[in-house]
Amino acid sequence: MSEQQAQETERVVVPEQVVVPPMPEGPPAAVVAEPEPVPVRTDRRVLRAVLRWTAAAVVFAAVGTATAYGITAVERTDVPGLATESDGRWAYPQLTKPPLPSGSPAPFADTNAAASHHADLRRLVLPAPEGAAPDAKLRGRDGWLRSEDFVALFEADTDREDITHLLRDYGLRHIAARGWTMDDGTRSQIYLLRFDTAAVADEVFAEELISSGLPRFEVRGVDDGSVPDGRFDVPDGLYDLEVRAFDEVKPHGREQVRQAYISAGDVLAVIVQSRAGGVAEIPFQQTVVLQGQLLG
Repeated sequence: MSEQQAQETERVVVPEQVVVPPMPEGPPAAVVAEPEPVPVRTDRRVLRAVLRWTAAAVVFAAVGTATAYGITAVERTDVPGLATESDGRWAYPQLTKPPLPSGSPAPFADTNAAASHHADLRRLVLPAPEGAAPDAKLRGRDGWLRSEDFVALFEADTDREDITHLLRDYGLRHIAARGWTMDDGTRSQIYLLRFDTAAVADEVFAEELISSGLPRFEVRGVDDGSVPDGRFDVPDGLYDLEVRAFDEVKPHGREQVRQAYISAGDVLAVIVQSRAGGVAEIPFQQTVVLQGQLLG
């Protein structure tokens, strides 16, 4: 190799956008976050994050140039965004976090004691993937969903009454939602509930909607209860969030129902997917992770 070629090989191209890390054993993440000031943190989560990004920088330095000519030689499933349809993932658009109001901190910045999301909550809801038919019932008025429409997600009348009371008691501020149905019949519903502070949202998450590690209230369509989804692996990129995923107890009824809860600062996300014959594992994990990345 000539001296000029060696110099070109050592050049590193650093992307200006920050690509959110992909989830393991599943589809690569599609969220691209706008650059934000990195808050100074002292806990172990920050140390892990620093080590990850430092390692990433070393890898870019080592293989950045090789990628330019080697990308045509790898399998499509090895390249983010170029996966074949056979792996089951959905074609979500490239996602960018909405801008923050001037002077407002990111939700997990040290200067944001309440862990508040200052961006428009309606723009933090995961958009539908390509080919999806939107659910008009979840559009709400001006993008905001009524609390009774969220409560209708659950099965029993007594559960709905209890949820109505707890949302009022904990001072629910807004609900933003979106739903869609894919060609294979998989129906997705996403609800983002905003409370005054992260402490309030976390209490609703850990003590009201989830009890003893299980959903306290069953959503419509679940016949014999739900259990933790042992195949769902939360990726390191969501280290600021709490995520719980559940699967319907086998044998399923006419439809299989999977659900997930995310506690992200002052926002609580509820994600439900259902389908006659069974909900595919990869699209469920992909949907939950991408929604978490938008809130993180």
